[in-house]
Amino acid sequence: MTTTSEVVMDVIALIGRILFTAVFIGAGIGHLTATESMAGYAASKNLPQPRLMVQLSGIYILLASAFLILGIWPDIAAIAFLPFLILTALLFHDFWTQEDPQVRQNEQTQFLKDISLAGGSLALFALYGSTPHPGLVLVGPVF
Repeated sequence: MTTTSEVVMDVIALIGRILFTAVFIGAGIGHLTATESMAGYAASKNLPQPRLMVQLSGIYILLASAFLILGIWPDIAAIAFLPFLILTALLFHDFWTQEDPQVRQNEQTQFLKDISLAGGSLALFALYGSTPHPGLVLVGPVF
């Protein structure tokens, strides 16, 4: 039998999943609706096939977001953000190479945001990969 506190914690976990993915949903939509401008930035960072990569990464983070929110293999969905975040931090927010102090500060902030979200991705992976894990999932964790 499920207790009231378990139901409350399940709802809080669902709200956490939704809030965690908010930035990715916004970014994913941006990748697909502002592809040309984002591809220009990606090209300036020497990313091969920037237009295709922008589109693929947008689809990737939107799918990972949907899977995490819906609770479809939530452990895998959570860890799926990790490669995107690490690559984005290292390839696009290389603050250590910037001369202009304002640009350096902006890139450092974005770098730290991505690294912090990577930590959240790992925490969600651990949470949903452990037993017991919060409920309100459509398909339970793989691990």
